[in-house]
Amino acid sequence: MQKQMSTLMQREMTRKEFLATVGFGVATVMGMGSILKFVKPSFGSQIKASNGYGSRNYGN
Repeated sequence: MQKQMSTLMQREMTRKEFLATVGFGVATVMGMGSILKFVKPSFGSQIKASNGYGSRNYGN
């Protein structure tokens, strides 16, 4: 990975190529985050059972 990054940083490119490369990198990072959220459900979204006032919907 280090060698690939070094090679990429040493390569001469136009502004258009640079923006495309950076855009692809950002899209990849954001996409990986979305995939991880989909695969691993968050613990905060689990429904907790509670008893007492306000624990049920109105009318139940």
